[in-house]
Amino acid sequence: MKRAKLSQDSRITDIYQNPIGHDVIDKILLQMGKSRRWVTNALVGNIKLKTLAKMAQGLLGQGFADTFLNLLNIEDHDVASALSRQRAPVRPVWWKEALVYQIYPRSFKDSNGDGIGDLNGILEKLDYLADLGVDVIWLSPIYDSPNDDNGYDIRDYRRIMAEFGTMADFERLLDGVHSRGMKLIMDLVINHTSDEHAWFQESLQNPDSPYRDYYFWRSSAPDPSQPPNNWTSFFSGSAWKYYPERDAWALHLFSQKQMDLNWENDLLRADLYAMIKWWLNKGIDGFRLDVINYISKQPGLPNGNEAIGKMMGYYGIEHYFYGPRLHEFLREMRRETFDHYDVFTVGETPGIGMEMGRLLTAENRRELDMIFSFDHLENPGKVRFDDYRYDLRYLGDYYRDWMQNYGNDCWMAVFLENHDNPRMISKVNPDPQFREVIGKLLAMLQLTLKGTPFLFQGQELGMVNADFGAIEQMRDVESINLYHELLPRVGADAAFQKVLCGSRDHARTPMQWDCAAAHGGFTAGEPWISLNPDDRHHNVAAELKDPCSILNFYSTLIRLRKADPAALIYGDFKAVSKAGANVFAYYRLSDNGSCYLIELNMTAASQKAFRKPSGCTLVLSNYAGPDAAGTDAGAGACMGACMNAGGAAEATPADTAILPKALRPYEANLYRVAHARA
Repeated sequence: MKRAKLSQDSRITDIYQNPIGHDVIDKILLQMGKSRRWVTNALVGNIKLKTLAKMAQGLLGQGFADTFLNLLNIEDHDVASALSRQRAPVRPVWWKEALVYQIYPRSFKDSNGDGIGDLNGILEKLDYLADLGVDVIWLSPIYDSPNDDNGYDIRDYRRIMAEFGTMADFERLLDGVHSRGMKLIMDLVINHTSDEHAWFQESLQNPDSPYRDYYFWRSSAPDPSQPPNNWTSFFSGSAWKYYPERDAWALHLFSQKQMDLNWENDLLRADLYAMIKWWLNKGIDGFRLDVINYISKQPGLPNGNEAIGKMMGYYGIEHYFYGPRLHEFLREMRRETFDHYDVFTVGETPGIGMEMGRLLTAENRRELDMIFSFDHLENPGKVRFDDYRYDLRYLGDYYRDWMQNYGNDCWMAVFLENHDNPRMISKVNPDPQFREVIGKLLAMLQLTLKGTPFLFQGQELGMVNADFGAIEQMRDVESINLYHELLPRVGADAAFQKVLCGSRDHARTPMQWDCAAAHGGFTAGEPWISLNPDDRHHNVAAELKDPCSILNFYSTLIRLRKADPAALIYGDFKAVSKAGANVFAYYRLSDNGSCYLIELNMTAASQKAFRKPSGCTLVLSNYAGPDAAGTDAGAGACMGACMNAGGAAEATPADTAILPKALRPYEANLYRVAHARA
């Protein structure tokens, strides 16, 4: 059923019912640190867009309404209405049941002593990953690259970066993964390539080349000193670079060596699909698709709205984060490639919220299997480079909303850390006394929600932010560029402190294997980036020996999840707590009667526990010791559970009357509940 296009006469209520409008408004409110109540009350809801634009012209600028409408009307029919939010059976498939582990190859394990992690180093540690319960390994880019952005600037899609090894090394690694019953997915960057890629060099140097329009080129006229539009790069400065060889500007949304591909070109897309099939024919099991929602740009590449640019931090973003041909390109790519193999795709989609996410992942739309949405990684009103303490109550509200409204025809990727963000424990509370309990709380949250969990290397150890002392110790191009951008305005100390808050390098320090070996067991040489000095206490060897470690807590949770997929993977989510509560509590329950209650204190203060139903027994707690969870839980207190021969967690018996009445700071408890549907 066709829906009338939104117009200047549309009310805020109408706009908020539009999937794009809903997510854009939510994003604006998130950036401002404001509640949805701002737009959902009747007074504001009945305001027409033209009235709002007139009222806020000083803030939003003259062209805001037209820019907003162009974006909203990309979806010209009510596609969202076809997506069910009702309870329905989830279609079982292997990647929904998987635990995915992201490896950042440069920092995982070095096998040859050059200080850089490599493929043979990963091969050495496959048994560790298999023992942990990993089902899928995701490799950050290993393709040939000049390494301006640590491999996300690809020079040749069909070659391995020399410092990582050879194609023969990769094939041995792939065989090793598959022989252990695991799968492997690769990181695929197809929004841009390196400026050293053969396509770009041909496009630059040969006016008659078929690759001439594989990238976005714009004339230097009338003023060669001015870029074609006001778009800014995510890595500081203009998103355009001038090339005198062609007397033209080329678009780069990221570094000056990462040139955006022009997906409007049919030949380009055919070349990309051929490359994708080449890798799938090697036997890999899927892809993580880097910034995949950026592949469609607004025709003509118009200037970005000044107000939106100031609000979002980047000019022009409204013209490509959800472009007009995005769905078309994704469906075509799937038809030409992924549909012919038993694989899955997860798309990195910055700026995409739940409603647009549903349009990208609903099974009947045949686009992506999952997406990474990022709105949960920062608190409202905060950005990555702000110095603040993350409030976990927001995280509870975020997941409560997605769990209840995403729908069973969509599937969620559940993650808390990756290669682009600081360590979550440090964001929540850097006080060492809370490190263990926060690490375990985050584990319990992530592994008991509905969706496929993605762990980032070291997360299972409770790794925290690095103690960098100077900009010279950092390697990340984004951090270094931001530092030099800030330096003239605020001085060296303030610029460094700003960068330190959000640097991606925090997640990229070497994996901590064994404090008895040089450099934490990562390399026999000099590491490419400094090791976190806390490796003395938080490393794989030490934590494997400690039954109360974060690593063993993860292991227990992973086995519990696998032992009862009907409840903990495919089961319903039912919230107990209300939005904004200090304690986030919810049930995971199946149709066969299996049921768990998860109770998480999301604060650094003691909180009142929820009253438990009858037949409730403690299975797992993040507080070790005889007083775990406020009870004398005995053997179940430290590990949180006893594991039987089949790998299932055995509940610690406890009478309901003696279950905890109060929860300690960041306390996390998991209970098994009898009579689930009663």
